[in-house]
Amino acid sequence: MSLNKKLLWGGLGWVFGGPIGAILGYTYASMSNKNNQRLSGASNSTKHGDFVISVLVLFAKVMKADGKLLKSELDYVKDFLKQQFGLPKAKELMIVFRDILEQEYPLKDVCRQIQRSMDHPSRLELIHILYGLSASDGHVHPEEIRVIQTIANYLNINRKDYESIKAMFAKDDKAPFRVLEIFPDASDQEIKRAYRKMANKYHPDKVSHLGKEMQTSAEEKFKAVNNAYQQLKKDRNIS
Repeated sequence: MSLNKKLLWGGLGWVFGGPIGAILGYTYASMSNKNNQRLSGASNSTKHGDFVISVLVLFAKVMKADGKLLKSELDYVKDFLKQQFGLPKAKELMIVFRDILEQEYPLKDVCRQIQRSMDHPSRLELIHILYGLSASDGHVHPEEIRVIQTIANYLNINRKDYESIKAMFAKDDKAPFRVLEIFPDASDQEIKRAYRKMANKYHPDKVSHLGKEMQTSAEEKFKAVNNAYQQLKKDRNIS
C-alpha cells in the first residue's frame, strides 16, 4: 500500500469525519478501494498523520493569503514533508497538497475540528510551523500574519501564546519580552520566572506524541525562548 493510502486510511481518524474529510474525500476514494470503510471516533491524542494533514490544509490557506504561490514556500513544504517522511513519501504527499491548494474550504470549520481534536502543545507547534512557512521568503507578509492570527483565534490559542510565537519571526527590539510573555518593565526576577515557565511550555517533549521529527522542529521554539532570555540577561547584566 502506498503512503497515501496508509496515511489517509490508517492514520487520519478524526480528520476523515468533518470539514477536512469533506474537502479531501475525493482523494481518499481515488486512492483506495475501501470506499465502504468508515473511520469514526475522535481522539484527544493527536496522531502524527492527523497533524501532518492538518498542517497541509492550513499551509494552503497561508500560502494563498497574499495572492501569490512562491517557490520558496513550496520548497518549505517539500522540506517539511521530507523531514517527516523521507523523499519518496514526500513526493506522494506533495501530490495531495497540490490538490488541497486548488480547493476553497471553510477555515473556521476546519480550525474548530482541529481545535476539538488536537492538544494545546500541538496547536502551538502548528502556529510556529505556519510562521516558518510565512518567513520562508525572508519576509512575513501582513496578509499572512492576518490569516495566521485568525487561525490562532479559531484554535483557541490565547493572545500571549500567539504573540510569543509571532515574536520569534516578526522581530523588533521588544521581541525578547514578547517571546517570554512579559512587559519591558519586568523585573529581573520576573524575567527569570518567565524563562522557566516558557522553557517548560515549549519543551520538545511536549510534542513527543507527534514523532521524533516534529520534536526536532519544536526545538526551534525552545531555542528561541533561550535566545530571548540570553539577550535580556546580556542587556540587563543579569547573573
